[in-house]
Amino acid sequence: MRFTSTRGGDTATFSQAVIKGLAGDGGLFVPETLPDISLYLKRWHGLPYTELASSFLSLFATDIPRDELNHCVELAYSDFPDPITPAPLVKLSDNLHVMELFHGPTLAFKDFALQLLGQFYGRHIRDTGHSLNILGATSGDTGSAAIHGMLKHPGVHSFILYPEGCIAELQERQIACTGSPFVHPFAIKGSFDDTQDIVKQIFGDATFSSTHSLAAVNSINIARLLAQCVYYLHAALKLEASEDNPLEFIVPTGNFGNVLAGWMLSRMGVRGMRFCVATNVNAVVSNFFKTGEYRPGTVTPSHAPSMDIQQASNLERWLWWHFNGNGARVREIMTTLQHDGKFVLDEIPENTDMIRAISCDNAGIETWIRRAWLEKGYLADPHTACAFAAVREDTRGVILATAHPAKFPEVIASVTGQFPQHPSLEILKKRTVIKHILPADVEAVKIAINSHCKNLNYYHHGNNR
Repeated sequence: MRFTSTRGGDTATFSQAVIKGLAGDGGLFVPETLPDISLYLKRWHGLPYTELASSFLSLFATDIPRDELNHCVELAYSDFPDPITPAPLVKLSDNLHVMELFHGPTLAFKDFALQLLGQFYGRHIRDTGHSLNILGATSGDTGSAAIHGMLKHPGVHSFILYPEGCIAELQERQIACTGSPFVHPFAIKGSFDDTQDIVKQIFGDATFSSTHSLAAVNSINIARLLAQCVYYLHAALKLEASEDNPLEFIVPTGNFGNVLAGWMLSRMGVRGMRFCVATNVNAVVSNFFKTGEYRPGTVTPSHAPSMDIQQASNLERWLWWHFNGNGARVREIMTTLQHDGKFVLDEIPENTDMIRAISCDNAGIETWIRRAWLEKGYLADPHTACAFAAVREDTRGVILATAHPAKFPEVIASVTGQFPQHPSLEILKKRTVIKHILPADVEAVKIAINSHCKNLNYYHHGNNR
């Protein structure tokens, strides 16, 4: 299978798209065509998660031999406490399940994609004999998941940008307390959107990116979305979604990557899937689906910091499919957004595309943490609480629980009296935070990367074992 840019100017194989991350024309890679998997569904029903993942991904990673793909998948989920059932479905009522995506090594849904992406990068390193240097922006959970996925591969530097003072304390400790000389936490004096923009600009500088062997871990990387498709597929098969008995997946949303993965799957012949975009007070995405206007503003800090985002980069991929693969139209819209600070569609997406949207402010988050605990006996983190706010009692719903509640103990304790903990996080509380505070300036970040990464080809084939 080939992958093409959302802006129409670049194509690549799966492996090339994974390594490049961002297309050469500034667009994002998407599959040229989405396969119809309806004929496979009976065969895939009941498969263990890793086998399901390998079977699904083999339709896209056609340049990777199947035995190597299977090996990458098995290794990716070997660090999950239960690799057989890494995404358990917890039944809260006849009409409501919670799909818990926080049982990976860093306690967030990002582990499903980033542990696998780490294996793809490790395969590239073994095949070429040259190391990679990972660059990513995080609003909280991407950074720690990427770091964990890459620490298994000797010689790989991980440069993780995050907004200083704008992520939860334990999220920062997962990034800045590893003690590894190959992990470089860059605390940026700005918002997550600033960090994401810096990363995109750096990848847009082909010379710098190539010279420093940079590879992307943000959801601009298509491998992340394809890996996330699998847990939607797992749930749709297990709960037997169909047109006559549909499921609505209620997804806490910031950068729009998680919900887009499910929506992509629904276009591959998996019937009966509907979606709800659940944002926090930073409601740029939910407002877009309600009105057709996309107008990023200023980030408002919230109880759900991983969703404190105004620039939802994956919306560009949705636009590409919405306009039937018209890269020129997508490029025009992105240019309009850059110049005018907004764009407007003639139609309202919520009315046409199986996606509805809600937003939840801090008071609402507190309310739904409390209600989930008192009414359902379920302890939800602040991001997942936004999804609880969107539940419809007369609709079969699946809430995606995106982070372990122990990552956000203060707000949960304040409204429930429960103080969630996790052993891996308790260990981090005893360690020293080591970070590099930088201005929100692309040149400053380039200088910092260069100073940490002068000898890029010291890795030699075979030394990874």
